[in-house]
Amino acid sequence: MATADVGAVVVGAGIAGLSTALELQESLREIFVIDASDRPGGVMRTDHVSGYVIERGPNTIQVKAPLLRLLERVGLREALQAAQPASRLRFVVRSRELLPVPSSPVGFARTRLLSVRGKLRLLSEPLRFRRDATGETVAAFAGRRFGDEAVAKLIGPFLTGVYAGEENELGAEAVLGGLVDLERRFGSVAIGLVSVALDRRRERGLAGTYSALQGLGPFARRLAERLYDPPALGARVVALVRDGAFWRVSISSSSGESEMRTPRIVIATGAAEAAEILRGTDPELADALAGIAYVPIVGIPVGVDPARVARKIEGFGFLVPRDQDIPLLGCLFMSQLFPGRAPAGRELLHCMLGGRRYPEAMDLSDDVLHKRVHADLEKTLGLRESPQLLAVTRWPRAIPQPDGNHPRRVAAIRRRLTELPGLELAGAYLDGVSVADAAASGMVAARRLVAGS
Repeated sequence: MATADVGAVVVGAGIAGLSTALELQESLREIFVIDASDRPGGVMRTDHVSGYVIERGPNTIQVKAPLLRLLERVGLREALQAAQPASRLRFVVRSRELLPVPSSPVGFARTRLLSVRGKLRLLSEPLRFRRDATGETVAAFAGRRFGDEAVAKLIGPFLTGVYAGEENELGAEAVLGGLVDLERRFGSVAIGLVSVALDRRRERGLAGTYSALQGLGPFARRLAERLYDPPALGARVVALVRDGAFWRVSISSSSGESEMRTPRIVIATGAAEAAEILRGTDPELADALAGIAYVPIVGIPVGVDPARVARKIEGFGFLVPRDQDIPLLGCLFMSQLFPGRAPAGRELLHCMLGGRRYPEAMDLSDDVLHKRVHADLEKTLGLRESPQLLAVTRWPRAIPQPDGNHPRRVAAIRRRLTELPGLELAGAYLDGVSVADAAASGMVAARRLVAGS
């Protein structure tokens, strides 16, 4: 079997891998990207079903500064689609009623999500003493800064929407790192937020929520088209061996076996997949990666007739706190966020089940999930007919769950990488679970490789 020499190998063509490769090709040539899937984009997948545009993975993205710089450089900023202004209206379920999340001082004063006592406790945050948040859970950190009621009724539902996790398990430094940093720097989150907002030197991305004009799947394919060479799809790394100053990468695909030799490799997959690749190379590193927990998610997009819903469908959608008798994690009103996502006279709702709260949803049949969603939409929206089931997507390892020790675990992983020159990792399990965070991790990995050349 012949061995081909390349400047860099990137394993994974999700957003982390694509960002890695696009950053690398600013300095290198002959970058070889491989992915086991049938299309680039990883979890960013879009299908068209019965006139609906449905997302199989993430439905929306944030555009933070690193991702914005990348999109401007490759000429894809115009591909972004901003959510409708009404997306600022978001709801939390309380006693089968959808209560708006306050987005202004007036809204905060009037909200029924918090009691008067809870509001006063939250407003007293600047008076709270600074403490060391190292190792704290979100519940511990946010509880002492904002009060337990705010945690249960505001912060907990937010974590459900982003992490599908629980505030008493997720680590504050990893999940609310910006707020933890503000407490460390200013002694108060509120005072720190004001100071940061006034800092004109801070690099900013785009405010608000975004998708892409044809969906996130086509958006990922357009990113892949900016590569000098297209990703090799349907290909897996079956062995990774250090060979002097190089890495030998054995690859299996439908066309047979091949081998690459490279001084630089980035594994931009999930933590479990990275652990499998590295098991024979560095068992200690593989064990650290395999120890990162994930939760499953089941995405269930449905079509509904708005005339058959008691409550008006408007805004971003709703989240369900864990103390409510509703298994649904939340529901996004996709056709309200982005035009053209549903046929005329219909609404597209993207429902989510699973997470830490309801992992057994993964094992339920499509028919049972359909009935479950119908029952929950009847409770929350007053849906008077069975919704049109458009798809069921099961992600067994959907979202990483960074705990209180996560920053130390990631630091140990990166220290271990210093003993493996030319090898880097990228992905949503490192420094943030969002699409923008995963993209940033890829760009950071690429710069480290180039700097170490």
